[in-house]
Formats: sequence, structure tokens, C-alpha cells
Amino acid sequence: MNLVIVESPAKSKTIEKYLGKDFAVLASYGHVRDLIPKEGAVDTDHNFDMKYQVIERNERHVQAISKALKKADTLYLATDPDREGEAISWHLVELLKAKGKLKNKRVLRVVFNEITKKAVNDAIANPRELSHDLIDAQQARRALDYLVGFNLSPLLWKKIRRGLSAGRVQSPALRMIVERELEIEAFKAEEFWTIEADTEKDNQTFSAKLSHFAGEKLDKFSITNEGDASKTEQVLQAAGKNGLLITKVEKKQRRRNPAPPFTTSTLQQEAARKLGFTTQRTMRVAQQLYEGVDVGEGTVGLITYMRTDSVNLANEALEDFRAFIAERYGNDQLPKEARHFKTKAKNAQEAHEAIRPTAVERVPQEIKNHLSKDQARLYELIWKRAVACQMIHATIHTVAADLQCGEGNIFRATGSTIAKPGFMAVYLEGKDDAAKGDGDEKMLPPLIEGETVALKAIRPEQHFTEPPPRYGEASLVKALEEHGIGRPSTYASIISTLQDREYVTLEKKRFQPTDVGRVVNKFLTDYFTRYVDYDFTAKLEDELDAVSRGEEDWVPLLQKFWGPFKERIDHTQENVKRSDVTHEALDEKCPKCGEQLSIRLGRHGRFIGCNNYPTCDYTRDLNGNAEEREEPEIVEGRQCPECSSDLVIKKGRYGKFIGCTGYPKCRYIEPLEKPEDTGVSCPKCHKGTLLKRKSRRGKIFYSCSTYPDCDYAIWNQPIAEPCPKCGWPVLTIKTTKRNGTEKVCPQKECSFAESYDPPSDS
Repeated sequence: MNLVIVESPAKSKTIEKYLGKDFAVLASYGHVRDLIPKEGAVDTDHNFDMKYQVIERNERHVQAISKALKKADTLYLATDPDREGEAISWHLVELLKAKGKLKNKRVLRVVFNEITKKAVNDAIANPRELSHDLIDAQQARRALDYLVGFNLSPLLWKKIRRGLSAGRVQSPALRMIVERELEIEAFKAEEFWTIEADTEKDNQTFSAKLSHFAGEKLDKFSITNEGDASKTEQVLQAAGKNGLLITKVEKKQRRRNPAPPFTTSTLQQEAARKLGFTTQRTMRVAQQLYEGVDVGEGTVGLITYMRTDSVNLANEALEDFRAFIAERYGNDQLPKEARHFKTKAKNAQEAHEAIRPTAVERVPQEIKNHLSKDQARLYELIWKRAVACQMIHATIHTVAADLQCGEGNIFRATGSTIAKPGFMAVYLEGKDDAAKGDGDEKMLPPLIEGETVALKAIRPEQHFTEPPPRYGEASLVKALEEHGIGRPSTYASIISTLQDREYVTLEKKRFQPTDVGRVVNKFLTDYFTRYVDYDFTAKLEDELDAVSRGEEDWVPLLQKFWGPFKERIDHTQENVKRSDVTHEALDEKCPKCGEQLSIRLGRHGRFIGCNNYPTCDYTRDLNGNAEEREEPEIVEGRQCPECSSDLVIKKGRYGKFIGCTGYPKCRYIEPLEKPEDTGVSCPKCHKGTLLKRKSRRGKIFYSCSTYPDCDYAIWNQPIAEPCPKCGWPVLTIKTTKRNGTEKVCPQKECSFAESYDPPSDS
């Protein structure tokens, strides 16, 4: 008997079916143990010895594996083919060893890039040992994240505000967003004008842009005001009354090659551009496609592993793609040889394949009815991109013509036509912030040198320079990848962490830093400059990669990081005051008392206040409006149950609440609105129920009534139904614009989601 361990229960049945009756397949449900959540989990005095404990919610899964192992001769570890997967297998082995369950058992590691019968059986036939290089790299990463978070977060509490936290990789990402916002705020728009001519030939109108005037070549800022534009227009109107003379026609042919198949990063970017998916949604749906869907022939994995830096395709896959393209689109759509792409991503990690369909014959339209809406759309994107990358280039004819309007005045018209679409017949890559009105996309009539075309109008157009755009999810992922920050598997968590900490908000699909995010970033860039430096963060990723390849030892890497970092923590602790961090000096005096003003961080965000506070209470908001202090409203007919003083309605960082007028001697508080009890039992402690509450920004969430004894909390409305996939006792109801209402499992390791029709009021 053989026992196979995978991470997710969704793929266990499929793999068990492929392997037959001699194999049992169980899931670990992700990581089985983690660092103890307290100081000293990483012992910096003893070679960074790490103290682990079993993750409570997965303890029953470890017990199930332990029990099943009694009947097995061989343990196959088939967790995901990356560092995290390797570490999960190692942690499980360490737990089983400690229980004495591995005596006289063979322990083998198997990896597969796709969940197909051939891939799974090939992996079982070719096992290997656990890779301690990969395990060391993952441990080093976990230790680094712990040391930064556990030492920097308490410092943020003391110097800025309680409850804040900082991460090794999230902090440089926050810096990117804040720096872009500062660029936008510092930007000053500049006016410029262009002059366009509307012309006509053979009843086809087209436009041309003025490129030379009075013998001089124009640049962007040659015409900067309406007066100059008007004068130029008058000269051109007079010169062009008899039409425009075509003096030059250039015809060129250019090739456009297809984009490579998807990596994790490019899939997240393209799904954001074309489907409007967040990075988390993309990865959740991709996980479902990888783990397997029943498409009428039993459950089968539809795509290869979705966490990869590689753009390589296996030779067997290339042969299948070429045969399919020849049959479906014709031999003339195939290049002479298969296309091979080179990975450009900085710090490219394990050499997996690119993301591709496991069987190109599963055409999106033919299996669409077996997939959810999200699955169908993402699969189609992956399928088209993979097929297109092995098709011939597109051939595009470009035309550029110079049209003379009097002596020394030249308009230039450009256009293009697609002669042979090639791969573009299947797929065309999207762009971030594409320029409006791209000139070479226009169609031009046949133009011949020496001909004159009719001038219909001269149009001066006013423009203003625009600030750089804020980051969207696609452009932020691209920037993180270009700087070598993070890993394919971490982009989604980086973005969600910044939002969960309320350091950034997503407005109109663009990230904006909050006031707290700005202050945290300023603190980190001022006092921990090295640790939010893009190059330093990327170099650390390089070193972790070197550990994973066995080229570097992980303990010296941590020693080199920890010494200077601890010195900086201690120095900041002793020498930096809270006011140094939360106050930003202004070159302005208080109109009330004459003292210096500064920008400060208050409970409700940043404001301008007097440094002479509390003697002087002058404040105003950042827009220059003086703030009026509201008198607290007394709660009629009630007294404090602890000291009998009056109760008042106060405004705090989490909104309005009822508090005692005897503060600070009496600290009695109560919520203004009683939280609504959902009646759903807390799935973590089984003692309390889940209450409907509001976050500090008014967002609804649900948390255990026994808080702070139990800290279980979720964003979406809970329902008392167990997850059919992982058995978690509570599901949640989630509503999205695209998917409508769904029942989803709140467990990050579980990908269960299905459509949901809420019961009617009747």
C-alpha cells in the first residue's frame, strides 16, 4: 500500500483515480506547521534555530495522514513543485518522525507540473529525495519575514500608532505606490498645441499632423498657447487653399511576433487588463483549473502549474501545439520551427514550464459548458496565448506620407494595414495605459507622390501634459517583477496585505496610499532606508535563489542581514521620538499664536496643527479649511455603569462610540450600535457566535463574539454550512459584479466556490 500526500483535497480524488487501488491520496490542506507566534521563534543567538508548532486548523489532517500511514509501506510526498511545496513536505516528515511513524517506511518526493494521468504516473516512477536546498531557501525566507515583522511592527506601534505592521516585501511595494502619488502631486501640467489637417481623397477622409512649420521641425512644445496656434492656423489656411501636395510616400513592411506563453506575473497582468480580475481572483481560478475540473471525461487538470517564472514549453507540448495548429488553421500558419522563448524575469526561480493547457485539443468553446464563468474566461485566455505563441508572425504594412502646405510647411499622415494576421487571428496582448489615438492604427487611402489632396479643415488642438498614472494591479505586478521584488506566488498576497492593513485603497482600479500608508512609508524610508530599497530587496531575493541552488548557506545570509538590521532597530528605538515620525514641519506660522505649524497624523488621518498644542488648539485640514471642534453629544437618561458619570457620543478611529465623561480615570466604552448576531457558531473556538461589525473605515466584517479570547474574523456574510471540499464548518456568501452571488470557503487553502441564489423574503 502506498500513501500519497498532496496539498489540496481538490486534486486528491483525480490523482487517486490515475494511480489505482494500491494508492491512497490525502491532502495536507497547505502548510502543516509554522513558527510559534511569539518572540524567540527564530533564535538569533543560536544559528537562527526555528521553533515550530502545528497549525491548529490542520492538526486533524496531520492526524489523518498519521493514521493512514500505519497501513502504507511507502510515503510519496506530492506537494506543489516549488519552495513552499518542498517545505510543506519537509514539515510533514518532521512531524511524522517526531511521532515515530516513519520507521521502516520509504519516503519519496515526487513532482509533476500538470495533473494528467501520464504526468502523475511518470512522477511516481521517477521519485527523488527531498531537496534540502529548496527547504533551506524557504526557511531563510520565513525567518527573514519573521525577523522584520516581529521587530519592526512593535516599533511602528510606539512611533506611529498601535496595530500597525510592516513586511519585508510589502514595504518596498508600499514605497512604489507612495512615490508615484508624490510624483502626481508634484506634477505641474504644461500646455501644448498640435495642428491637424483633415484631408480627403477618393471620398475617404483622413487626418495628418503638422510636423514642420516655416522650415523648422516641430517638437511637443513648439506651440504652447492659443495665440500662436491661431496664427499658425491662419498661415496654413492661406497656404493650403488649393489643397495639399503629396511630396513623399514611404511604405514599409514590419513583423510583429507573438507574446510568450504566460508566467504567473503576465497571467495576473493580462487577466487584470482583459478580464478585470484581481490578482487573488486570478490565482484562485487558476488553482481550480490546475487542480482539475470534470469536463465530461472525469476530473482532469486543465492547465499546468500556475506559479512559475518560466516561458519554456516542453518539447512534447510543442509537438502537440504544432500538430493542432496545422490541422485547425493550416500548415501556412506554422513557422518552420517551434518557437522557443527565453525567460527575461529578474531572479527567475525554479525551471517549470510556462502556464499552458494540458491538452490543446480541449478547445475553450467545446468545454465551456463544464466550467464556471470565471474558469471559462481564464482558460480561454491561457489557451489562446499558448496557441498563438506557436503561430507565424503577423505581417503589417505601414504607410507614412508627407503633405506639403505651402513652402516649408509639412503635415505627416501615418497608417497601417494588417497584410497577414498570423497569430493575431487567435490572440493579441493587451497594454497598460495605452496611448489614446495611436496614429499607426489608422487606414489611409492610396497615396501617390505628386498628387494633390483636398484640404477640408485645419484644426488646432489644445493638450496638457498628464501626470504618470497611478498603479493598477497589472502595472504594480509588472513593476514588482521588473524590480525583482517578491515571487510569482507572493504578488497577490503583497497587494492584499497592503489593502488589509489599510495602507492603500483601490479607487477606480488604481492604488492610492492612505494617510497612514504615507506616514508608515515616510518612517521606513527615513529610518530604514536600506530595507525598502528596491535593489537591496532584489539582491536579497538573488541570495535566496542562490540558497535554493545550493550555492550559498542560509545561516550566513541571515547573520549578514540580522546584525545591521538589529542595530538600526535599537538606534531608532532610542533616538527617534514619535513627533519626529508623525509631524512634518511646515514653513508657516500659526495664525492663532504665532508658533510653527506642522502636518500631523491624527485619529482620522493627516491634518495641519499647531506645535504649541495643547496650549493652542488651532487645526485645519490639508485643503486649508479650519476644523471646528464638535461638542460631544450627551446620552440622555443614562449614566456610566462603572462610575455614574454622564455618557457621551465620541468619535474615534473606528467611528462613533459611547464613552464616559470621566475619561481617563474611567475608561468605560460601548459601541454606538449593538453588533448584529448572525447566530452562526464560530468555527474556530466553537464558543461564541459571529457578530456583524464595522471596521474603522465603515467596511462590514464578521467576528467572534468572544473577542479578544478568539480572533476569528471574515469579510463576507457567514452561513452555517460545511464546505463540501475541505469540511470547514462555515461558508460565506460573496457578491461580485461579474459572478453574481457565490458561496465560497473562507479558508485560503481551499478553492471551493459555487453560485448561490439567496432565499426570497417570502
